[in-house]
Amino acid sequence: MGLALFDTHAHVQLSAFDADRDDTLARARIANVLGVLNVGIDVESSRAAASLAEHSDQCWATAGLHPHDADAWTGDLRAELRDIAGGPRVVAIGETGLDYYRDLTPRDMQATAFRGQIELSIDLGLPLVIHNRDATDDVLAILGDYVGVARPLLHCFGDSDDVASRAIEMGCVLGIGGTVTYPKSQALRDTVAGLPDGSFVLETDSPWLTPQCRRGKRNEPAYVVAVAEQVAELRGISVAALATTTTDAARNLFSIDAAEA
Repeated sequence: MGLALFDTHAHVQLSAFDADRDDTLARARIANVLGVLNVGIDVESSRAAASLAEHSDQCWATAGLHPHDADAWTGDLRAELRDIAGGPRVVAIGETGLDYYRDLTPRDMQATAFRGQIELSIDLGLPLVIHNRDATDDVLAILGDYVGVARPLLHCFGDSDDVASRAIEMGCVLGIGGTVTYPKSQALRDTVAGLPDGSFVLETDSPWLTPQCRRGKRNEPAYVVAVAEQVAELRGISVAALATTTTDAARNLFSIDAAEA
């Protein structure tokens, strides 16, 4: 079917896109971004992502609670996420994980919400979208308790070769986004150049983390093309070849039929 890219981490359901959401998705389609996964960060945004996915054959959704709001984790909230995750195009749990950079909630609460969402994802048979900022050791330690049963995607991966190898051995898929284009990200570029095919996917984290060539603008799914171009150059392959391997990896992780995206 030709070039077909998949943005595995965006937030087009958020208010940053209220003025031009349909146009944003149209621009992505024109850029051959045929799949967009909109990631929930709380109940409201998870429901919005699920609703958008039901009304757009280009979109899928996740249901999750971001570590910034981990103090909101309760049994009732878990039940709400489980309900949202039953939607027809909700394909993962998250964005969950740990954030020690901003530390907006106590770390024990972050860990509790993280474990709760890992266990919810296992219970539902869904993959897990993970946020990690300055918390790699603890993220991998917690995931180590669920090796072989959890299916984690490490969103916005930015760690070393060693961490990449450890994570892949644990069954993680790595999300590579706009940070790979930044001038100070040479270590990440070196890591990405050597990753095994099928071990990583592409993302934007729209509206944040705009690729270097678009810095100063709001990020959007169409800009995953810039990520693909950088990664293809690093790996010495065509963008079309990279699109094939990364979109296949996304479809496999999220159990999306090739006829759908």
